[in-house]
Parts: sequence; structure tokens; C-alpha cells
Amino acid sequence: MKADRDSVTRKIRIAKGQLEGILRMIDEDRYCIDIATQLMAASSLLRKTTQEVLEAHIRGCVRESLSSDDAETKVEEALAVLEKLAEL
Repeated sequence: MKADRDSVTRKIRIAKGQLEGILRMIDEDRYCIDIATQLMAASSLLRKTTQEVLEAHIRGCVRESLSSDDAETKVEEALAVLEKLAEL
């Protein structure tokens, strides 16, 4: 992985904590809007982390492959993931 491992790991751990908190909120039968707000926060953090990983992939793996026969494959992979990210 080309992305900053510490940064990505930290964000994933934060998201994990958020999800655990959301599960507690559900168990406690908390207000739906509060749960939805926390779900959106966790989703936003994961989306930002995905962008960080993809950016590092494009700047690293894709850039490195531009002079090889593998360039088109790497570009297509990145575009397919960006398309999925846009659908979220």
C-alpha cells in the first residue's frame, strides 16, 4: 500500500470506535436521528480514508506503471473504484 499506513490505520480505528458506539446506541434504543447522524459521520470518515488510499495509489502505483504495459490496467482499476466511490 502506498498510502500513509499510520494515517489510514488511525482513521480506520476511529471509524471502528464510531461503529461500536453506534451499536451501543442501537442496543440502548437511542433516538433514530442521533444514530443516523453517527452513521453519516462514520461513513464520511471511511469515504475520506478511501480517497486517501486511492490518491496514494494513483500517485504511486499508477504513476509507476505509466511506462509499462500494465498502465492501462492500473488506470482502469482506479477509474472503476472512483466510479464506485461516487455512487456512495
